[in-house]
Amino acid sequence: MPPPDRMLATLRRAVELVKATPGRTGHFVHLQNCDDVLVVGDLHGHVPNFQAVWKLADLANHPRRHLVLQELIHGKFPYPNGGEKSHQVVDLFAVAKGQFPDRVHYLPGNHEMGQWTGRKILKGDADLNEQFRLGVLAAYGQAAMPEIYRTYMELFQACPLGLLTPNHVFLSHTLIPAKHLAGFRVSQLEQEAYDAKDLQPGGVVYGILWGRDTDAATAAAFLQKVGADLLVTGHIPADDGFTVPNDRQVTLDCSASPGGYVLFPADRPLTHAELVACVGVV
Repeated sequence: MPPPDRMLATLRRAVELVKATPGRTGHFVHLQNCDDVLVVGDLHGHVPNFQAVWKLADLANHPRRHLVLQELIHGKFPYPNGGEKSHQVVDLFAVAKGQFPDRVHYLPGNHEMGQWTGRKILKGDADLNEQFRLGVLAAYGQAAMPEIYRTYMELFQACPLGLLTPNHVFLSHTLIPAKHLAGFRVSQLEQEAYDAKDLQPGGVVYGILWGRDTDAATAAAFLQKVGADLLVTGHIPADDGFTVPNDRQVTLDCSASPGGYVLFPADRPLTHAELVACVGVV
């Protein structure tokens, strides 16, 4: 682990850079200077998969490539004395954001939302929110932990809910379910601050982070709302690292092996078949 004071400075800088991302309006980003995009499925603390994808992205040698990481926290990698290690992938994101501030992006998921709102997420008997908190404590110690933890929560709330590529591919953790889609407007993603109702069932943040509606008609209606043609999301566990639930969408899961990603061109029109052909695994 880096020294706590250095990690805190890196995290604070990452929050500033997330908010200053070119093309950002509130929690919606139109990707700028973008020829291709590598999107990773939910990582859930899987450091080896992050490292494999980071090598694959090779951002230094692809100056107009963007890297999009999804749902980094709540993993299966414990510290010997309690807590889990998924904060390490958040730390890696913060470092990467500092290196390539305009081209590295973090899409939070329902697990990040659960952590910052205190909405309990359980797996078996384990309280995943508490395991994350204990992991930060194990890594950075009692003195530094409160401020580092607070900055993680600030980062989670600052991260965008949706990204739109130049060729109209929309990237988000999931999509608003059909029962709440009629009242959804893209302007809701363009707000900088969340209202309390946004975080409750039926609210825009809750819907785009917790929804599991992958019906073709829902995907088509959602895409029309956000001005896009195709959709790349996470949130759906997949033994093969990805699924193709309908003719407009691909879902990715990078929390295990194989871990799914998609590397696709963003500088020309793309069909759904072409998007699916761009899927790979690590």
